[in-house]
Amino acid sequence: MRKAGGRYWTLKSTISTVLVLGMAYSYTGPASLDDKPSASALNKRQPEKAAAAANTSGPNSSARQSGTKAPAAVKGIYVSGWTAGSGRAMERLIRLTEQTELNAMVIDVKNEYGELTYPSRLNKVNQLGADRRPPIRYLKPLLARLHRNHIYTIGRVVVFKDPLLAQRQPQWALHRKSGGIWRDNKGKAWVNPFRKEVLDYNIAVAAEAAKHGFDEIQFDYVRFPANTPEAEASIDYGYSGFSSKAGAIRNFLHLAKSRLHQQGTKLSVDVFGLVTSAENDMGIGQTWKEVACQADYISPMTYPSHYSQGVYGIPNPDLSPYATIRSAMTDAVGRNRQLGCNRGQPAGIRPWLQSFTATWIHPHLVYGRREVLLQIKAAHDAGVEEYLLWNPRCVYPLMEDKRWENGPNGALSARPPNLDSP
Repeated sequence: MRKAGGRYWTLKSTISTVLVLGMAYSYTGPASLDDKPSASALNKRQPEKAAAAANTSGPNSSARQSGTKAPAAVKGIYVSGWTAGSGRAMERLIRLTEQTELNAMVIDVKNEYGELTYPSRLNKVNQLGADRRPPIRYLKPLLARLHRNHIYTIGRVVVFKDPLLAQRQPQWALHRKSGGIWRDNKGKAWVNPFRKEVLDYNIAVAAEAAKHGFDEIQFDYVRFPANTPEAEASIDYGYSGFSSKAGAIRNFLHLAKSRLHQQGTKLSVDVFGLVTSAENDMGIGQTWKEVACQADYISPMTYPSHYSQGVYGIPNPDLSPYATIRSAMTDAVGRNRQLGCNRGQPAGIRPWLQSFTATWIHPHLVYGRREVLLQIKAAHDAGVEEYLLWNPRCVYPLMEDKRWENGPNGALSARPPNLDSP
């Protein structure tokens, strides 16, 4: 399940529901975005960050000279559009990267409402009014500032959950067999992954964001709605040239990857947490093979609070962050080892980890620094070094913690009792 203000998914067997809650932040303008980081601030960084930033060569260096080369292991945080548009909030998060091993930010480009977070020059976006209220007024200076601070930038594009596009281009929406636009159990309309126009629109948005300077584009909600059998039977998907939902998702990712790679930009994809272990597409069109063979990175949303009781033999996954992540990542690594992709290697594994407290479940664990580090250690112990932290308010419990300068494994080397790791 994925909740936390910005997005919420729940996995119960193969049935999932999605709830979007709005989050509000004040916009204070692009304060000091053009300021250069002080020498003292840069000196607080870990040596490997500066070394990685000094080397800008690579297969895509000729295509994009202004970005930041991907670190050996991306360790990032989610940043909402409203937070990215606030100079004060971004200064706080930049300081966080200076004081910890964090080296990347995932910034909203198109959110769950179908709204772009920056002023677009795409005709279709302007016609739809999808960028009427952009919280990020100065995207290029923001990305330039982050690159000067050696921060790898990832633009998040929500794809098929797009109520704005569905409302203003109703022929592109999912429809009920009985007539009219289909809506999920929260009243949100989705666009049809089988429609070429929908694919073209989202690829155009991703390509424009890449041109602004993002090092990587991340697709979220790259799936069909998760429904009960009754709800699924009510949807008219229209004509499809694909034999399966997974085939439609694969086609979209193939087209998007080709376009983005031409621009020297990498592609990552978010998937349900159980995709690491499920034997089928769970009715949403996401399978490990179809995604991992198309994307550069795959990011399963492995929040412990979002797993059903008993998954992996764990009575209450939210209470066992180490065991849950260790199990999920062990399955993910095993699948990559067995995966045979027609072209190249499978996607790198970069999970989303929980940095919020799931107050809606009982019992639940309060997630702070200790719980975040347990998840990072679990991924590491399973052979996964990269990670992303999700908190809808963009507030992370690692601020000003100097012990993080030695990395999470060093911080946990003297492990206190009663942790749920083996």
